[in-house]
Amino acid sequence: MMANFITGCRFLISAVLLFCPAFSPAFCVLYMSGGLSDMIDGTIARRTNTVSEFGSRFDTIADIVFAVVCLIKLLPVISIPMWLYVWIAVIVLIKVFNIISGYIVRKKLMAVHSVMNKITGVLLFILPLSFSFIPLKYSAIPVCVVATFAAVQEGHFIRTGRETADI
Repeated sequence: MMANFITGCRFLISAVLLFCPAFSPAFCVLYMSGGLSDMIDGTIARRTNTVSEFGSRFDTIADIVFAVVCLIKLLPVISIPMWLYVWIAVIVLIKVFNIISGYIVRKKLMAVHSVMNKITGVLLFILPLSFSFIPLKYSAIPVCVVATFAAVQEGHFIRTGRETADI
């Protein structure tokens, strides 16, 4: 269960990140390690034929914890335009609606592991790394476009039963 071990490391990385100043060398190394662990755990599980319902749920929870910790650390030190807050709120509302409608339609919590959600994850991961050379007001636009499309597509997949996994 190497994949679950790697996923578990993301929890530890998240905890340590809480004590590192944002954008410090230690933060950057841990941030990159957390992102890398997210990219490889599923691949390892598929290649070693150890994919499991537990592993999928564990990965989803580790992703949420890592994302929340990164937001806790990054939001206070970056300047976000109001229009971007509104766009992010719309994406969050779509995703919340997807969770609720998925529960109503399927009678269980659903997660979509689509290509577009994976692309969104990669773009979100890269976004803070681009702050030093691309202003957020420009770099956030393609990320939000892809995230909006992925959220709408996710809702479609949940309601049609395509590419979904239970949480």
